[in-house]
Amino acid sequence: MKRPQLVHFLALITDDSLNIKASITLKENVIAKNLDLDIPTPTFPIQALRLLNAYQFTMKIVGLTKDQKEIYKKSFESDSFGNFNFKIPLTKEREQIEILQIYELRKRPGLELHLGTYIPLHIYSPKKIIICDFDKTLVDTKYSTTKEVYRSLTRPIDDNPTVTSSVNILHRYINKGHHPFILSASPHFYEDSIRDWLYKNNIFSAGIFLKDYRHFFSFLEGDLTTKDLKFQGLYKLNHLLDILLIAGIPDDLVLMGDNFESDPIIYLTLAKILTEDIDPWVIWNSIKEDDSFQLKKKQNSQFLNKIYQLDNLLTRKRKEKNAKKPNIKIYIRKRFKDDAIECSKDFQKQTNLIGLIEMYDGLYQKEFEMMRIQANNVNGADKTM
Repeated sequence: MKRPQLVHFLALITDDSLNIKASITLKENVIAKNLDLDIPTPTFPIQALRLLNAYQFTMKIVGLTKDQKEIYKKSFESDSFGNFNFKIPLTKEREQIEILQIYELRKRPGLELHLGTYIPLHIYSPKKIIICDFDKTLVDTKYSTTKEVYRSLTRPIDDNPTVTSSVNILHRYINKGHHPFILSASPHFYEDSIRDWLYKNNIFSAGIFLKDYRHFFSFLEGDLTTKDLKFQGLYKLNHLLDILLIAGIPDDLVLMGDNFESDPIIYLTLAKILTEDIDPWVIWNSIKEDDSFQLKKKQNSQFLNKIYQLDNLLTRKRKEKNAKKPNIKIYIRKRFKDDAIECSKDFQKQTNLIGLIEMYDGLYQKEFEMMRIQANNVNGADKTM
């Protein structure tokens, strides 16, 4: 029997709101017959192809204090894909929420199906955030040919080489107190596989933002068109705005990506929005002309609306006492040794923005081991002299 289950749930508490991003689907309810559990094995994306189906749900959220006292209760409707994205303003009472219980009400009228209990993450000022691309940045994935696509669907992500230098940078900032968000152009049904990989590499509590491929098949409600299968600019910048609208304007923002596609132009565009006091309409006009984005009419209005929302947050931020512009750092993984930043001439002239970028070599674990052995050999030779 199929039962509603959460496949994605992110709850963030900021200074003024509780922010929820979630997704529900129908899944077979498997009852374990043997309590002697085997060692868990990594999942691979094709096991989650059920997520290509779309359903509507009603989600009930119950907020509890640490003493299990109920102080909040409300139901929300999903979009036609089963996705939820909303904010709950915090009051003095709601600030005490420590536990969230989630129920589904729509699929079994009269029954409240319990989907899980969660502890929301807290991001308070000063906000520190690191947003990291996944493919070609943390893991050297390949999707160029049909064979490579099939291989990615039928094997764990861990079969691909890990870019150890990128993982080390990410860990360094997490240890400094930055909250991680993972951004990928992979289909939304890759989430379980990506989460397995993150846990194996000691990256926990990261919010994951993927491309929902169901939007390509919906003519009425789909936000993505066929050209977005190839061009990632709109999707990535759109989700970068989503992350900041959820978490708030950060005091310290780190962006990690690669130089294989359009990450530099996407990150520089976001840096321009955050650091320069420019009317959103001007930024939107410059973005829609860039080949990396190629906005359609519906996407134009949605994108412009998000830029205005972010501009409102920036305006409020600037009015705060001792307000400062966000401190931004951009890391871009090189494709080859003498790689250079690929961006438009307009950005190349803006040295203040280009100066935010630091390019680094994307080394794998084996290469790191070779460097370590060579360094030890050199140190050993110095000691014997």
